Amino acid sequence: MTKLFASVLGTTLTAKSFLICLLAAAAFGFVIALVHMYKTKCSQSFAITLALLPMMIAVIILLVNGSVGTGIAVAGAFSLTRFRSQPGTGKEISSIFFAMVTGLACGTGYVGIALLFTAIVGVLSIIYQTVGFGKKASPAKELMVVIPENLDFEEVFDSIFKTYTESAELTKIRTTNMGSMYKLKYEVVLKNDADKKKFMDEIRVRNGNLEVMLGKIEEPTDVM
Repeated sequence: MTKLFASVLGTTLTAKSFLICLLAAAAFGFVIALVHMYKTKCSQSFAITLALLPMMIAVIILLVNGSVGTGIAVAGAFSLTRFRSQPGTGKEISSIFFAMVTGLACGTGYVGIALLFTAIVGVLSIIYQTVGFGKKASPAKELMVVIPENLDFEEVFDSIFKTYTESAELTKIRTTNMGSMYKLKYEVVLKNDADKKKFMDEIRVRNGNLEVMLGKIEEPTDVM
């Protein structure tokens, strides 16, 4: 058990210890990518990034091990998560930090700790995904409604929402058709027994049979 928490690095970096740390980081990165892809839509580029990230972090730490530059390298590596073209989901961000922490452990030679950490976090992540931890009974949907400019959008659909939804929140308002109409976007959670056709038909009656759209909220699938 003591060896599990001991570093494989000696006073000097050798080819053997370097390869052990690098190959361990590669193996753990592969496992982390698989854990992230479990029941989650993921692009190929993000999966490859997760698989390679522990190796990159490990090499950075190995190269500056024992110097003041270690702290700077760690801070710089973690700050890279800010440079993304689009915001990521909570799971994507946690997977990035999962890979980074594992890479840091491998880079400092604590392969046993990295193994234990990867196993525990990976198993917990799969369990939470399997049991649907934190998942709403009825997922939120996006409702888009077009109304004429003379219709008061503040309370016009309140009675319909009360009948068919658990909650409804107006998230976006913008004008359309040269300002003669409003396009409203709501985030709604429908009741389990709600009839979607009747729900949309009642909204169409209220908005003068203008455009109505109900669909799932699209989430970003790639943070790179």
